[in-house]
Amino acid sequence: MRKNMNHIVTIDGPAGAGKSSVAKDIARQLKYQYIDTGAMYRAMALQAMRKKIPIQNEKKLLTHLKSTKISFKNKKNINCIFVNGKEETQAIRSPEATHGSSAIAVHKGIRKMLVKKQQDMGRAGGVVMEGRDIGTVVFPQARFKFYLDASPLERARRRYKELKAKNMPANLNKIAASIKERDQRDSARQTSPLRPAADAVIIDTTPLSQKQVCQAILCHIDNVKKLMKKHETTDRHG
Repeated sequence: MRKNMNHIVTIDGPAGAGKSSVAKDIARQLKYQYIDTGAMYRAMALQAMRKKIPIQNEKKLLTHLKSTKISFKNKKNINCIFVNGKEETQAIRSPEATHGSSAIAVHKGIRKMLVKKQQDMGRAGGVVMEGRDIGTVVFPQARFKFYLDASPLERARRRYKELKAKNMPANLNKIAASIKERDQRDSARQTSPLRPAADAVIIDTTPLSQKQVCQAILCHIDNVKKLMKKHETTDRHG
């Protein structure tokens, strides 16, 4: 298990910092599986809304959602999420599911349940997992941990462009306000608050392109692997 920690890449950070795009690209280049843990919380929120379970009622949420099965599958270079065998890739991206995911994530029982699912998914290694507590809670012993951040305005602009590109309604001011609210909620929650791991590499993506961020991450991984290999060789030869 400990050896597998060398083959797990964790990428954390707030909304709009560029985690998803970067994590997908890193996974592709390393030939690892990409796991979007935020999508798992969105999926739970979507299920709760469909079952008409109040997001604030943790006991009911756990009762009705504990048997929910979540899986990922790559289809034509698109990372698709399946909930109880049904593809929900587009459905979980609705504004309602997005808002609900942050609200549902404050529940200790829900987070514990999903953390267990995430650990099961990544236990064998060969994964790039992105979220908000991957390096601090899900895989704190992972060798490669990164925390991406950007200015609130830049993050709002990115989300605005993303929604417009998908022909979805978008208002920059509302997005900025929503990001600010989510930052406060994620950072202030008692269970798994949003924060970088003590040994994470922190990257401010505000002035950087996606390609530059990926290059920085891959360069760090390559340098560490070379150093590990050098130490192994030294140890073998005394």
